[in-house]
Amino acid sequence: MWANMWVRSQRHYTEADMTDIAKWRSSIDEIDEKLLKLVNERAACAVEIGKIKKEQGIDIYNPDRERSILQHIRSVNKGPLDDDAVERVFGIIIEVCRKSEET
Repeated sequence: MWANMWVRSQRHYTEADMTDIAKWRSSIDEIDEKLLKLVNERAACAVEIGKIKKEQGIDIYNPDRERSILQHIRSVNKGPLDDDAVERVFGIIIEVCRKSEET
């Protein structure tokens, strides 16, 4: 069964196709590195916010702020990802950064 699926999934790519794919993948790799840098910068900001919240006795979790962020992200989304996909991605980023605030 798996062998048949593997054979069916194999396409014949030309050398030009593979060159184009390699270029697109290289672009994706560069974008991923930029995204990683930005997510880590965001997490560093969250750590600093967490310190201030702890000093002032403010709860780390602020659902109104998180809702506001997601609403804003949806309002500026120009695609090609749909709003639900963007909200899922940013929901994970927000959750991970909130955990950074707790450290």
